[in-house]
Amino acid sequence: MSAFEGQRVLITGAASGFGKALAQALSAQGARLVLGDIDAERLETVATALPCPAHSQRCDVSREADQAALAALAREALGGLDIAVNNAGVTTGFKSLLETTEAEMDRNFAINAKGVFFGMKHQIPLMLESGGQILNVASSAGVGGAPKLAAYCAAKHAVVGMTKTAAFEFARKNIRVNAICPFYSTTPMVTEMADDAMQGFLASASPMGRLGETGEVVAAMLGILNPANSYMTGQAISVDGGVSAV
Repeated sequence: MSAFEGQRVLITGAASGFGKALAQALSAQGARLVLGDIDAERLETVATALPCPAHSQRCDVSREADQAALAALAREALGGLDIAVNNAGVTTGFKSLLETTEAEMDRNFAINAKGVFFGMKHQIPLMLESGGQILNVASSAGVGGAPKLAAYCAAKHAVVGMTKTAAFEFARKNIRVNAICPFYSTTPMVTEMADDAMQGFLASASPMGRLGETGEVVAAMLGILNPANSYMTGQAISVDGGVSAV
């Protein structure tokens, strides 16, 4: 039997990228899923194609009411939560800190930082009685500098800070909270933002000389989320081809 058989899982940003790939991997292993994304049409396509039936609902993670509604769906449809993955995120593109606008800073914090905050605020109550775990998708930009991405970097550092805070606060409730910090990977957020030349430049910053693959990051996520991995909490795990080793 899979370690994830029957596990009750909520994933935001599940219509594409890491969220979609993780939903596919967990569904194939028998997990019961509630999926959220702002793109309701694409989300429904993902949900209906999964090996096991999944519940899906449009969710703008920057809106607390949407996050509360998604958690309520998990409570009603699944009876609670064992795992929550706060994956939804955006970036506003490469530009100098001096050129970054207030609107770009606000957008990054609304989705990348407040989206994680609202998620945990409504997911954790569903885990207080029996425990559970949360994985927040941060970034290598959440543990180091990110030239030309000041707003994104700031918001992802906030994700790591909230992860560590929640881990400490709820450890004695048997709720584990970790973050994963991938380097640039072949998700739509990267491939739609960076042309081939830019992707080549980004890849050159990795000791491995390439971008990460979605499947490689999802494999790491599954390792972190494995219920047997029960003594890890408050960690920001880098999956970055060696970038953070320098």
